[in-house]
Amino acid sequence: MRMNAEDAKRQFLEYLEIERGRSVKTIENYDRYLSRYFAQMGLKRIGDISEQNVREFRLWLNRQPGTGNDSMKRRTQNYYMIALRAFLKFLRKRGIESLSPERIELAKLPERELQLISNAELARLMEAPARALAKERDDWKRLGFLRDKAVLELLFSTGLRVSELCALDSDLDLSRDDLSVRGKGEKVRVVFLSDAAKDAVREYLKARKDMEEALFVDGRPKKLHRIIPRDVQRHIKKYAALAGITKKVTPHVLRHSFATDLLSNGADIRSVQQLLGHASINTTQIYTHVTDSHLREIHKKYHSRG
Repeated sequence: MRMNAEDAKRQFLEYLEIERGRSVKTIENYDRYLSRYFAQMGLKRIGDISEQNVREFRLWLNRQPGTGNDSMKRRTQNYYMIALRAFLKFLRKRGIESLSPERIELAKLPERELQLISNAELARLMEAPARALAKERDDWKRLGFLRDKAVLELLFSTGLRVSELCALDSDLDLSRDDLSVRGKGEKVRVVFLSDAAKDAVREYLKARKDMEEALFVDGRPKKLHRIIPRDVQRHIKKYAALAGITKKVTPHVLRHSFATDLLSNGADIRSVQQLLGHASINTTQIYTHVTDSHLREIHKKYHSRG
């Protein structure tokens, strides 16, 4: 069937939205990746997709500028291929003849380097809002410090993504130790609240005088808004500086700390995968390096030439 490429792409994006429940951002990205491939290769029909023009497109991507003087990162190039492969799988599922998705291979990537802070740095970061609070007399600024302490405790207790944290509402049931969150792909998972996190959230909510439904708010009294990821990033950067941490500290660094803390204390990787909401165990594998020190001790203790 000589199907129009744009019509097929539209059906694919609708399938992602309706049947797969993908986020608006994901659909926008897939649209952009496929549109760029179609435009660059001059594709009009599904039958025009071939190994040859996929290869030519990959060469073209590899020669596009990236950050600084470098070419486009291989990870970014892979995003295009992931979108194309998903599109081809959709076509096959619908009985539309095209290039086999198995012919699309991803470029090999170096292992991701984790941005981590030490336990001592983490402790100083977590204490920073309380230290600032103790010196502050302005009620509004004190509320901000209480909020930020609750944010830090909640991020480290649960391993939430910053977008998941920002979406929480103030009707949080603090009598429970668990919390259901809706993450990537609209998947629901359970995370757990430490006593420190519950106490910090409780103290923050007690000090709130507004009627906003969001759990965390930012802005001035008459211009309050649900906190957004950029707000959280800005506040955490401030506390990292106050704590004397020179490394870049983001909400995702706290998610890394959550995972490595669990693994280094004996948690199995499958459980950590579930708590983080990773669809694939391969994503969680980046944290296994934290067991290296434990393995070193095992080797030293039990190897005959240790």
